[in-house]
Amino acid sequence: MTVRPDQRSTMVKSLEEHLRTAACLENQFRLLENVAALMSNAIGAGRTVFWCGNGGSAADCQHLAAELVGRFERSRKGLASVALTTDSSILTSVSNDFGFECVFARQIEALCRPGDVVVGISTSGNSPNVCAALVKAREIGCRTFAMTGETGGRLITLADHCLRVPSASTARVQEVHILAGHMLCDLIETQICNHHESESA
Repeated sequence: MTVRPDQRSTMVKSLEEHLRTAACLENQFRLLENVAALMSNAIGAGRTVFWCGNGGSAADCQHLAAELVGRFERSRKGLASVALTTDSSILTSVSNDFGFECVFARQIEALCRPGDVVVGISTSGNSPNVCAALVKAREIGCRTFAMTGETGGRLITLADHCLRVPSASTARVQEVHILAGHMLCDLIETQICNHHESESA
């Protein structure tokens, strides 16, 4: 089956939109460096990075937590990172008993300690359960980071640091979120490996 000209045009348009949107990260390198340092320092102090989001953002949470627990590019010890999107018993029981808006906040209440880092991912920036999670995290004394879309939504006021992707397209925003997440993983891994190498020198 051959690709029709209109289909190819759609693919080219998607690629062009992706490249234009991803270019926003050039202006947010300092933000990513600061967040990576925050996460590296937390992990080095025995704390944990927790992730939460819905739908495609839930998948991104699991992906990025796995990169830290496993490995991204370098062989090193596992890094403490947990996606709050993975336990079906917790997700369904909390949603049933307390409401879906509490599904992440309840886990944060149970698992987080002061000094942990909580990441909320929401393309709108207004997902009620992600917003509630960051509110609870701040109450506990966690540091918070959000990745959002064009406006930042409520999360821009709830997070210590917020990465905003200037697009109204959910697909483009999610693509840039995972790229930014990979950049974070690379920075964290490098910082932690360099720290260990300097300690053993």
